[in-house]
Amino acid sequence: MADRAITVAAWESLFRAQVSIMRALAADFPSEVISLNEYDVLFNITRAPGRRLRLKDLNQNVLITQPSVSRLVDRLTARGLVAKLPDPRDGRGTIVAITDEGFDLFRRVAITHMDAINRQFGDSLSEEELRTLADLCNRLRPELDRA
Repeated sequence: MADRAITVAAWESLFRAQVSIMRALAADFPSEVISLNEYDVLFNITRAPGRRLRLKDLNQNVLITQPSVSRLVDRLTARGLVAKLPDPRDGRGTIVAITDEGFDLFRRVAITHMDAINRQFGDSLSEEELRTLADLCNRLRPELDRA
């Protein structure tokens, strides 16, 4: 087991780096089009097979809390960016699917957002360092072990 002081120092460094990068990305984000939380929801849906995701699974992957996700999905539905469908495997469940309009908007915003990520994050590390960082962060995510 690692020394507790080293562990805490590493955590503090990781956390502060994440907060600093997220603040910079939020400042660069095209929020007049869509919020960062809305983007996160659309991002997760687009990564799912068939660009559809059970609401329950969406809740586990986004960066906001469950009640906020439900309200946000309702707002995205009202804007025509996603559709809520009954889950054919579970009558109580809901499937959230991105619409063509939602996917087009997501792609436009994603290009701008990826450029900002590259400026704020990618330009600071080599490709080898980025691969190492991704591997280390993935090891810290216990839900990846269940996938």
